[in-house]
Amino acid sequence: MKFVLYAFLAGAASAFAFEPMALWPLLPVAFAVLCELICRAKSLGRGLLLGWAFGLGQFVVGLNWIATAFTFQAAMPAWLGWIAVVLLSIYLAIYPAMAAGIAWRFGRDNRVALVLTLGGAWAITEWLRGTMFTGFPWNPAAASLAPTTLISITAMIGTYGLSGLVVLLGGAIWLEYRKQWLPLVLIVAATGLLWLLPADVVPADPLTVRNVRIVQPNIGQEDKWRPGFDQEAARRLALLSGRPGDDRLLLWPEAAITDPLQDNRPGDPQAFAAFQRAQAASLLGPNDKLLTGGIAVWSRDGQHLNGAANSIYALAPGGRIVGRYDKAHLVPYGEYLPMRPLLSAIGLSRLAPGDVDFTSGSGPRSIDLGEPWGRVGLQLCYEIIFSGHVVDERNRPSFIFNPSNDAWFGRWGPPQHLAQARLRAAEEGVPVIRSTPTGISAVIDARGNLVKSLPWRTSGAIDAVIPAASLAPPPFARFGNAIPILLGFLLIIGGIAVGRRRR
Repeated sequence: MKFVLYAFLAGAASAFAFEPMALWPLLPVAFAVLCELICRAKSLGRGLLLGWAFGLGQFVVGLNWIATAFTFQAAMPAWLGWIAVVLLSIYLAIYPAMAAGIAWRFGRDNRVALVLTLGGAWAITEWLRGTMFTGFPWNPAAASLAPTTLISITAMIGTYGLSGLVVLLGGAIWLEYRKQWLPLVLIVAATGLLWLLPADVVPADPLTVRNVRIVQPNIGQEDKWRPGFDQEAARRLALLSGRPGDDRLLLWPEAAITDPLQDNRPGDPQAFAAFQRAQAASLLGPNDKLLTGGIAVWSRDGQHLNGAANSIYALAPGGRIVGRYDKAHLVPYGEYLPMRPLLSAIGLSRLAPGDVDFTSGSGPRSIDLGEPWGRVGLQLCYEIIFSGHVVDERNRPSFIFNPSNDAWFGRWGPPQHLAQARLRAAEEGVPVIRSTPTGISAVIDARGNLVKSLPWRTSGAIDAVIPAASLAPPPFARFGNAIPILLGFLLIIGGIAVGRRRR
């Protein structure tokens, strides 16, 4: 069992490769250790167990921010958060287990074959992790490289392809340790080639001047829904929004306005929603627009609430609605409560306030804001972590707005979220702009580079010009996750072929 413990410790150490620690070399080294452990496994079951222990260690440490979310829900004890982290990690670790099992099955007799099959299987199982049971692709191996220029490789092979490459780098380190240096040379050379290929797909300067102001009011989750705090929140938003400008796009966070901005109930509810929109739009000049997170509610009988949507509103002067996007990929237990009759009966509730579950929207959408901003793609909060699912391909945007409320997620969650938004920008060749209540708000260019940002737990605003999108969609934007999946299968097939030839 000591090898299982070593695998768990290697996985736990690898969590520090991700933000906020960002010690990215730890991840390839951890994969090198995993390769050695899989090589020593005596059976398929032991190989699966080693991969599962590695994943368990990485997820329990890396997802510690989930426990923080439970501290804001008085209806549930804080210790339940750590139980949730462990239970979720037990499930998520199944995917690294599958990758390790495939590597053992086809590479146990040949080290090069083991590395190739582990890299390919890791890419495919990460994709599965982001797809099965609504998906939770948080912290793919590629996210560890977000602070580096290697992130631009995702324009060619996607996030899951880059994750497989990280595994190959770890395997190459292991092979070098085993005195098989040629694979290290080949993998490094391939990485360098991929890094150079997408370098010129983005123009140097924006094609037009598109001014934005991103607001970060530093409103913590402990205050956001507190009775009577809405006036203070409005004051902070107004103060940071500045004076009305000329052709200025104002960007506010998710649920910046906690009262409904649309309500189909006649009388006071409908009038109050219109008042909320007009009050927010009073900060706009004649040619300005506002993108803000807000809530829509509706009723079938005109009295009782039957549904709600977590939305992004595009508002023009006077509070006129230019467009609305409803979040499609909702957070289980956060925005809706699965098996509500059963769980409500035992006293559990969703983490976000309210008794009505949110209803999901139809998926990625672009809204045309007119000149000079053009089309904006909209992704709410953690929707941005889903590789290949953030852009309306029939109506490609010139930039993506990703408002979020990361105030739930302690110190580790916000920088990890930002790293994954950077992956989406590089994959799609489209800049991403984030506005959050407590940070980290940011402007990300189409290569995934951080242009401007506001630190965590800071009140402030960013004035910026929207960076340009790629001149043409990069390969990943055109073909999506078919690229990393195909790459993964090719690596597995190559590993099987190498193993058989050597035997």
